[in-house]
Amino acid sequence: MGRATAGSARRSRRGSAAASSPAGGSRRGRGKAAGGAPAGPGAQTQPPGPGAFDLGAQSGRWAAFQERHRLSCEEAARLLLDAYEYRGLVKHTGGCHCGAVRFEVWASADLHVFNCNCSICTKKQNRHFIVPASRFKLLKGADNLTTYTFNTHCAQHTFCKTCGVQSFYTPRSNPDGYGIAPHCLDDGTVQTIVTEDINGKEWEKAVKEHKTIRDMSKP
Repeated sequence: MGRATAGSARRSRRGSAAASSPAGGSRRGRGKAAGGAPAGPGAQTQPPGPGAFDLGAQSGRWAAFQERHRLSCEEAARLLLDAYEYRGLVKHTGGCHCGAVRFEVWASADLHVFNCNCSICTKKQNRHFIVPASRFKLLKGADNLTTYTFNTHCAQHTFCKTCGVQSFYTPRSNPDGYGIAPHCLDDGTVQTIVTEDINGKEWEKAVKEHKTIRDMSKP
């Protein structure tokens, strides 16, 4: 388990496509070596480095997309990357009973839920599905969460200070992700739930022998 983290999204400063993208500069720089001198016969141009890109024929569409939706270059890129990386996923929303804690999470509409029989999961009926940390966003309630740990202190059992409901937590098996309580999701986005029993009474053996649980928190 890892520390349960909570944060809010920061809105990036708006910037123009021309200011944020090296596309224009890369076109002007063609035919020149890195130092600015004309490239000799047979010289090869270097491909853009990580984070740099040339929009080419799509420059006009990109600028129009930003203008139409009033997005900075970073916001537009994040929107399109999310659409690509989250294909086949849906955005679930949920929270605690009193409403002080709210979150959103990207996951399949068909959930694979673990039913653990360790001491604490039995006491609080902690059925959960696992997602990477990058697909979870706490919308509100960071200051209304408290955390309980025990034994190895790896699992971070976070719950609402007001109503006591644990709607998500950081599992010991997946410290780089979150365990989400399916019964704390809002109605309308879950299609099916498949439940798998896991022997938490022999936690080390069960996790070691499980073929996929560790990978469930990988982006």
